[in-house]
Amino acid sequence: MKPALLCMLGFSLLSSVLHGRAEASPPQPVLSVSPSWLNPGASVTLSCEGLEHQPAGWRFFWYKAVPDPSKWNQKPFYSYELLPGSTNGTEQNFIIDGPTHTAGFVCRAGRGEQLIYTDYSEPKLIWSADPHPAASLSVNPDRVQHFRSESVSLSCEGNSAKWRVMRFMETELSNCSYWGNLTGTTCTINPNRFNSGVYWCESKSGEFSNAVNITVQE
Repeated sequence: MKPALLCMLGFSLLSSVLHGRAEASPPQPVLSVSPSWLNPGASVTLSCEGLEHQPAGWRFFWYKAVPDPSKWNQKPFYSYELLPGSTNGTEQNFIIDGPTHTAGFVCRAGRGEQLIYTDYSEPKLIWSADPHPAASLSVNPDRVQHFRSESVSLSCEGNSAKWRVMRFMETELSNCSYWGNLTGTTCTINPNRFNSGVYWCESKSGEFSNAVNITVQE
């Protein structure tokens, strides 16, 4: 058989294998939270979406996203703890009554007797208006609207010796190592990677600071 024909057959076989793997990949649901900024004592509704074009019969499982020291500078940044009340799966919506602290959540779904699971959703955060958070995030210069060209630093103050500065944008959750330089508990933002989003601090013991919604203009 000619080498060119062998190459074509090999490429066709590789494409088929990769295509089969892509088809076999589990779907990834999308978690929505309402409200994402809440007053202490208010209830939060979680909704696990994105499976409308999948076969029916899904049960939904809900998890708290807990800062994981072993994943301090790599994605995913959290380990997941199953929430009480969802051990056997629930409907597509799940209500949490009266959370008082900032927290992150994820969902996934399972179906069938052997519980074939989807992937986990990306984490979504709910920010509490707790007037006494475990830590304080300060912004220098001290304002919520900034220009991309200026130098901005974020500092974490609290009773933990180890903090990381986090940012949540509409489609991205990341920490300072992706868009700035961390010195001690202060993150100096790289102007080329300075974007609008919600910024906050987390400790390895799972404590959260207040959150600041920063708008960046060109």
